[in-house]
Amino acid sequence: MNTAPMLFSPPASHAYAQRVATTLGTALAEHEWRPFEDGEHKMRPLESVRGRDVYVIHSLYAEPGHTVNDKLCELLFFVGALVDASAARVSVIAPYLCYARKDRRSQTRDPVTTRYVAQLFEAVGASRFATLDVHNQAAYQNAFRIPTEHLEANGLLAQWFASHLRDRALVVVSPDAGGVRRAEDFRARLSKLLDSPVEAAFAGKLRAGGIVTGKPVVGDLAGRCVIIVDDLIGSGTTLSLVAGHCLALGATEVHAAATHGLFLADACEKLGNGTLASVVVTDSVAPWRVPRGAFLERLTVLDSAPLVAQAIAHMHESAV
Repeated sequence: MNTAPMLFSPPASHAYAQRVATTLGTALAEHEWRPFEDGEHKMRPLESVRGRDVYVIHSLYAEPGHTVNDKLCELLFFVGALVDASAARVSVIAPYLCYARKDRRSQTRDPVTTRYVAQLFEAVGASRFATLDVHNQAAYQNAFRIPTEHLEANGLLAQWFASHLRDRALVVVSPDAGGVRRAEDFRARLSKLLDSPVEAAFAGKLRAGGIVTGKPVVGDLAGRCVIIVDDLIGSGTTLSLVAGHCLALGATEVHAAATHGLFLADACEKLGNGTLASVVVTDSVAPWRVPRGAFLERLTVLDSAPLVAQAIAHMHESAV
């Protein structure tokens, strides 16, 4: 009996999944992906999955030719097909999980889409779900009734800044109260890598009716190099506001670190105006919205495939 894990990926995530497979010293399993004239599609494994430990890698963000909903349905249907083909276990690896930001009711009769997405994967028979730096870890874990894995990119991000900002007086800033734990974890990792103290600060943020209002930064920033740490960059409004506040409070320069770089709407214009010295994200979301120009010159995209490969290796070891 073959006990090696089998890795699959729909076409849109093939390049990312191939890097994961290469890190694991294996190859992606063969599959057929077939579109139909009306926009529907089918995907089926071309190798036997009976009794095998299977992993499907698909990052659920929109890109040209693939909406979020396209990718979600594609992944759900393929998981169902693998279960029907008698796979022993089907684990979903979604480096970026769609609909994860709507994890609670902030207004009357609001949907809780994080829970609905979890129920969909449970319904088609997924055995386990893994994602990278979800917006609200507790809500993510509570939404699923199957085992979940939560991967964190802080180690990758901290290593980059440790190698580029050594011998600086540093302060790590959380852009809102909800991100304090994430920023503190990053600060502790960075301090350990540098073997020197790194200060902490945080900003306030009020969001109402889709409008973001920045509040003052609490902490001593004067004469220090600031790193703003967040889980994702969407429209860039929060990051731009906080960066401006940091400079106004005497920061010598401001950098930003985030796991997911969506760069929606005019984010690149907001963030490419010289306020930020650098922005570092992972490749959980391909930076296809970023045009050539000032912002791209300040942007660094880190490879998260080794982190995902390590997680798959650990999950597979626990399964055999």
